[in-house]
Amino acid sequence: MSKPNINVTPLIDVLLVLLIIFMVVSPLKPYSFEARLPQEPRSETMPPDTNPLAIVLTIGRDSRIILNREDLDATVESPRAVVDRLNEVFRRRAENFETERTVFIKAPKGLNYGSVIKVVDAAKMAGARPISLQIDKLD
Repeated sequence: MSKPNINVTPLIDVLLVLLIIFMVVSPLKPYSFEARLPQEPRSETMPPDTNPLAIVLTIGRDSRIILNREDLDATVESPRAVVDRLNEVFRRRAENFETERTVFIKAPKGLNYGSVIKVVDAAKMAGARPISLQIDKLD
């Protein structure tokens, strides 16, 4: 009785065809991430009207966080007060059938990214969506 042999020739053909397919498809992958940055305002004549439902979290140079004009006694390292206050705001809006949960985060350009991400995470924990970043000049 003879020993069975595995014929690997069809297997090599299949592998070569797969290799050619992957070589053709791989250049179609995008290699960059495009982001649109907001432009500087062209004129200083009249600032645009702001939405009364807009929530702006401002991170100061001393890492304190301010919700619109309300000082929350929160810092970047301990943003729990931000989460609690945003939860309260969103709960009140839900009671009034308001669905607006957009949060804008304004930070000085010199602040490190990690600090801004901590505030973004706090806003996400509160249920904010979408979260936008502002790149205004802070005094």
